[in-house]
Amino acid sequence: MNLDKLIEEYLRYLLIDKAYSKNTIDSYEKDLEKFLYFNKNKDIKNITVENLKDYIKYLNDIKLTDKSIARNISCIRGFYKFLLIEKYIDNNISEAIFSPKTKKSLPKVLTEDEVFKLLDIKLTDNFSYRNKAMIELLYATGIRVSELVNLKLQDVDFNDDIIRVFGKGSKERIIPIGDYSKEFLNKYICEYRPSMLKGKTVEYLFLNNHGNKMTRQGFFKLIKKLAMECGIKKEISPHILRHSFASHLLKYGADLRTIQELLGHSSISTTQIYTHVTNEELKNNYENYHPHGN
Repeated sequence: MNLDKLIEEYLRYLLIDKAYSKNTIDSYEKDLEKFLYFNKNKDIKNITVENLKDYIKYLNDIKLTDKSIARNISCIRGFYKFLLIEKYIDNNISEAIFSPKTKKSLPKVLTEDEVFKLLDIKLTDNFSYRNKAMIELLYATGIRVSELVNLKLQDVDFNDDIIRVFGKGSKERIIPIGDYSKEFLNKYICEYRPSMLKGKTVEYLFLNNHGNKMTRQGFFKLIKKLAMECGIKKEISPHILRHSFASHLLKYGADLRTIQELLGHSSISTTQIYTHVTNEELKNNYENYHPHGN
């Protein structure tokens, strides 16, 4: 069977059987398209270990980072595992290739002062109230930007002060919302969102200037613009606000298991990276403020 047909089948498997999100499947598809291009017109059974090693060399030659190469290799391994399960191949040759060791960098975070600056939005119209509600909610819950823009009206429960989000693999999480985010979310929904609909019926919570669902790209541009306006010089993205949420929770005594549940991490090892962030901050504070710190 040709490689392109097998890739199509694998992507359907990820969608239907594994319930992967569209964003994850899109990422897999892009990685596998590179693999298909390199091995065009080849039958899967004719691809050898040497071909795989040549492909990894090609990824190096086109200047992909070690992290991107590791992700591509992980994608290929998943693909070959699927082919073995479905009996398209008899031998999983991807087991003979190894990912480059990648240095784990600490997640970038905002200080509390920087977060407060970002939240200090001058409230003048529909859009400023929407922006305030979105950023308050993002910092209050630590949800991913994809989860934020995909929230629907019925996902917000003001009686129990919670939101329901559907994360990776369509897993549902129940997350509490604080008083600040509840206040501005309620104000946005009741007083400002109706006029943004432009006569449409839209189930999504956050709307753009056309009365449609806010996109990830739209929110990314928005948060960068707001950061620039309030004088934050650091690189900023919605994910950095998620990192800040987790880091600040840990700093004030929340346990890792709670943070893991709130973030929707499948493994506690992913959440443990925030202990390194907190330890780094402690070290910096010691060096800056202790008389013999330096």
